[in-house]
Amino acid sequence: MSTIAPTAMTVREVMASLKISRSKVYDLVRSRELPSFTVGRSRRFDAADLTAYMRKRIEENY
Repeated sequence: MSTIAPTAMTVREVMASLKISRSKVYDLVRSRELPSFTVGRSRRFDAADLTAYMRKRIEENY
């Protein structure tokens, strides 16, 4: 039985993917538009959540 492990992304990777600033990433976290979790003091994002966020934004523009 094969399972696919979720991919955890860093703030920097999210910044690069969305081409936005660090402060905008944290704005999305504070507004709960982009779910995240912490590992120690580091914030992480599930790649599937980032994909869902992008799809939602695309749908809102059409």
